[in-house]
Amino acid sequence: MPSILVIDDNPAVATALDTLFSLHDIEVEHASSPTAGLHRLQRGDIDLVIQDMNFEADTTSGEEGRVLFHAIRDGWPDLPIILLTAWTQLEQAVALVRAGAADYIGKPWDDAKLVATAQNLIELHELQRESRRTRTAGRLRRRQLQETYDLRGYVFEDARSEQLLTLACQVARSALPVLIMGPNGSGKERIADIVHANAAVASGPFVAVNCGALPAELIESELFGTEAGAYTGATRMRIGKFEAANGGTLFLDEIGTLPLAGQTRLLRALETGKFTRLGGTREISVTVRVVSATNANLQAMVKAGSFREDLFYRLNGITLAIAPLGDRRDDILPLARNFMIDGKALAESTERVLLAHDWPGNVRELRHVIQRACVITPSDEVRPEHLQLPETIAADVPEPDAATIRTALARHRGVIAQAAAELGLSRQALYRRMERHGIGRD
Repeated sequence: MPSILVIDDNPAVATALDTLFSLHDIEVEHASSPTAGLHRLQRGDIDLVIQDMNFEADTTSGEEGRVLFHAIRDGWPDLPIILLTAWTQLEQAVALVRAGAADYIGKPWDDAKLVATAQNLIELHELQRESRRTRTAGRLRRRQLQETYDLRGYVFEDARSEQLLTLACQVARSALPVLIMGPNGSGKERIADIVHANAAVASGPFVAVNCGALPAELIESELFGTEAGAYTGATRMRIGKFEAANGGTLFLDEIGTLPLAGQTRLLRALETGKFTRLGGTREISVTVRVVSATNANLQAMVKAGSFREDLFYRLNGITLAIAPLGDRRDDILPLARNFMIDGKALAESTERVLLAHDWPGNVRELRHVIQRACVITPSDEVRPEHLQLPETIAADVPEPDAATIRTALARHRGVIAQAAAELGLSRQALYRRMERHGIGRD
């Protein structure tokens, strides 16, 4: 059962609130002074504080309430606080709301509104507490992952990235070939590098080949090397990527673009660990861990006859699937901050735009957008317009005007926490905008 601590020197107030909230299955505890209230909070298990602004007889300044509020905020920064105030302390109450109070309620209060506000704040507090527990557990898992494995500086916070990295590091020690699947720009080579860094062959070379950038007539010589005199202009022997990766990892990027002839030679090398250089007859043996990557649907290519089925199964010992950046939203801001240059910072409105964008170009697009914005911004802060994203994206997160704010407040019966959540603002940010537009609580 949720619990409210009422800090008020008037027993009648505590009794009335106890009666009111008991009808809604909320327990009320009472402290008659700030000292008693702080002492009770130290024992924990309080979901909401409702505090008076004055305690000593004949005081109306609200100073005691201000001191109590800051003491609670310092000791329990996430605990929601509702201020009970007479209208004579309205200015003081508004100042405390800007400092982090959840809301203020005038005496005499409206029962329905007070209950609705309290229930919303208790629910929000529990969600925040659960979110903190989840984030804390996530931080502990990420720290353990980083301490156990070499993640090569990989930046992530999203649970999907955590699962991918955990699997990549677990399979790295095996000798099985790894197939990394994911859209362009999602960081497939970074994952391949992590597999290599945690493999038994980590001390060996990591050799990357972009199969999509190789002309068909050069694939064989690029992968397996050439002997002197193999063709016109081949004046000396040159080793290929397989030989260069001996004792380490060979990363074959865009493996789906490899023509069928190249697939056949690759399959034989994978099956036997042996090959001959172009123009040569001597068989060369190597020990290579093969990691390949593609953004293509290899199974569909197998059915279409453009990719060898036996090669597909040879490469697909273990599959690591990288989700598009748009599907792992918790990675966006950490990555954006990591890409910042020249000591620049992101404005809060800019972060909202970044989170609203779909990122079809994935991490590569995000890096380009952020670094370009850092270069063109004339100040130390990157604003939404510096991102140069489509107008339709920026329009998804507009600054709320007075009419929008009034509509949200009316929809939620004046409950600031709910209206702020709908508008994507903090309570303090909503109060600032209400003041700017001359919007009163009523």
